Amino acid sequence: MPLDDREQRILEEIERQFYQEDPKLAETVRDATLASVSRGRLKWAFLGVIVGFTLMLVFFTSSTFVALFGFAVMVMSAAWLVAILRKRSGVGAASPESMVGRLRRRWRSR
Repeated sequence: MPLDDREQRILEEIERQFYQEDPKLAETVRDATLASVSRGRLKWAFLGVIVGFTLMLVFFTSSTFVALFGFAVMVMSAAWLVAILRKRSGVGAASPESMVGRLRRRWRSR
């Protein structure tokens, strides 16, 4: 649904004020894309997998608690990594190729 003229003018005025008040933040927001944000998250998730794996291997024999913590960090980071990759590829719970999508399609066909 397109904006009417009055709403468009209000939006343009808000944008103008935003650029005047904090041009550095406005520039950052304008340049931020979904790919750049997900690329940063992807790096952190990958780093979490590496750190968790390293903790698990190093402390496996000496401190079981730290090794379990490393395993938990590794598993959570791997799950986060998979979620980011699925979101980037467009495969989600509502997509037809997912299991939930197939179940919904079967339910509707009944």
